[in-house]
Amino acid sequence: MPAPFEPTPPVLPGAEPFDFPGSGDHGRTGVLLVHGFTGTPMSMRPWGEHLAAQGFTVRCPLLPGHGTSWQDCNTSTHEQWTTEVERAFGELAATCDRVFVAGLSMGGTLATRLAEVRSADVAGLLLVNPALFTQRLDAKLLPLIARLTPSWAPIASDIKKPGVVELAYPKLPTRAMLQLRTLWGLTRADLRRVTAPVIVFHSIEDHVVEPANSEVLLASVSSRDTTEVVLGNSYHVATLDNDAPQIFERSAAWIRERTPAPERERTTS
Repeated sequence: MPAPFEPTPPVLPGAEPFDFPGSGDHGRTGVLLVHGFTGTPMSMRPWGEHLAAQGFTVRCPLLPGHGTSWQDCNTSTHEQWTTEVERAFGELAATCDRVFVAGLSMGGTLATRLAEVRSADVAGLLLVNPALFTQRLDAKLLPLIARLTPSWAPIASDIKKPGVVELAYPKLPTRAMLQLRTLWGLTRADLRRVTAPVIVFHSIEDHVVEPANSEVLLASVSSRDTTEVVLGNSYHVATLDNDAPQIFERSAAWIRERTPAPERERTTS
């Protein structure tokens, strides 16, 4: 008998993907934004709006298994996440001369993975508290935990700024977390393949991803152009936190510095 039809859960209000058209001199430069594990494009929207206001073409997809229900996330795989990022990157690359990739947390992992497998195509990496591993003691028990229970304590809304809440799952999907661990291992093993310019923003105090992740990434990539920015007034979801304006302004300037000067239309006398 065929498997029973299971309708796709509806996307939560505010979790929708977004894309903004470019304008002016920077319209031919694309920026792909990638949200984090159990999160949604909501955590990236203010960053995207700032970059779009600077004229860049911006896109942020909704990763499979996200923005619906944590149960849905448990059925997704790391291959589905990387495929969606590659698809969105390809769409931007088809209309832009160059594409930078920016990610938060697992979004940083996926951005880095893309720069590994398409090193000649990614113009630069902008990473906020990127994840490659965890030092948490309970993580060692994750394979057992995932067999015993499909969910665990949530990791969302690690934000220092009062009154700000991230749109994310209220529980951690443990089987999807195993997929993330596999993605971490694949990405760590190929860090030397990253040759694109890299800027990493990382918080001094982060209750989800330890700062050591950023240190390992910067020490392992082959990129000659690397920049580290330490955030002193934010927790993990720094794109919604006190240091967000610094991230937005520094990233826009960083992209402009690595973008060729716009060609001026030649006139003949």
